[in-house]
Amino acid sequence: MRNPPLSLYIHIPWCVQKCPYCDFNSHGLKSDLPEKEYVAHLLDDLAIDAKRVGNRQVETIFIGGGTPSLFSADAMAAILEGVKARINLAPNAEITMEANPGTVEAGKFAGFYQAGVNRISVGIQSFQPHHLKVLGRIHNELQAENAVKQAHSAGLPTFNLDLMHGLPEQSVENAMGDLQQGIALNPYHLSWYQLTIEPNTPFYSRPPALPDDDILWEIQQRGHEILEAAGYHQYEISGYAKHGHQCQHNLNYWRFGDYLGIGCGAHGKITDAKKGTIHRTVKVKHPRGYMEISRPYLDTQTQVAEDDLPFEFFMNRFRLVEPCPIDDFSSFTGLTLPKDVDTALADAQQQGLLRLSPSHWQVTDKGRRYLNSLLSCFV
Repeated sequence: MRNPPLSLYIHIPWCVQKCPYCDFNSHGLKSDLPEKEYVAHLLDDLAIDAKRVGNRQVETIFIGGGTPSLFSADAMAAILEGVKARINLAPNAEITMEANPGTVEAGKFAGFYQAGVNRISVGIQSFQPHHLKVLGRIHNELQAENAVKQAHSAGLPTFNLDLMHGLPEQSVENAMGDLQQGIALNPYHLSWYQLTIEPNTPFYSRPPALPDDDILWEIQQRGHEILEAAGYHQYEISGYAKHGHQCQHNLNYWRFGDYLGIGCGAHGKITDAKKGTIHRTVKVKHPRGYMEISRPYLDTQTQVAEDDLPFEFFMNRFRLVEPCPIDDFSSFTGLTLPKDVDTALADAQQQGLLRLSPSHWQVTDKGRRYLNSLLSCFV
């Protein structure tokens, strides 16, 4: 067993308002942002976690939310300067920050870039006024386009646009219109993913009318063709990128890498190769509790059971288009391939979901289409 590459996730929990489809740990902003106080707690949280990983190098950082772009460039600089003082950060680390167009005034991306952020992920979701309203988004089409122009003019070496499809009552033509409008803005990366209804959201309690399976499949097929023709190549289920612009942070997730998670409700995964263990951590969820000095930041910590490791490994690894080196399984789980898992892999190959070679496993086009069926082989 060996330690995989290590990343850092930083959670900013506040939004202007909560979107009805969102099940992330986010909280509507009801007063002034406690920037300085929260930054101090983030760095104290990191100082504790850093002791667990020693001098292991952090390869990527992702600042998510919530809406991190609500924070000032000065606050972001304080976070990143504090991070560098507490962990061994790779000199060329990819540092991504999520931003919503409705919270980005002129020049703000340039400020974030100067603070150390070198990749922005802009949450557009749709350009259509009707769909933006249904999704609870606070921006409009013009603000979305201006945010992308600002990302270009700020000199960022790369950035991503988030777009959704399968929206309430969406037609194939409407979905393609959104996608083509996004491509026309010339981002380096596009996250193009299907809306899903998650528990504990307003959409779950009052489900909107979504397109049927035939329409969803046509949207996915036509959209994939449009993206590939425009030079955006699929490297994971919902990730498309121009050459050299894949999100390295997400790649580390899906390759079963490790990550520290700091901030409200942040999740982490930490391998200790010497002890042969993998632990998952969750921080205190609510901002008020997280910033309460009398209690620890860590809410729960659980060791991943040996019986669960195969499913967790394949659930992540088979999201990717790239082939998976067979040796990664034992290297990152510490297990010899169990006989029942070996049988499941053979069954998946027989169903046309997977290709096997002496050195790699490769998910087929059919396997990506029926990913849940493929993963069910390992439950």
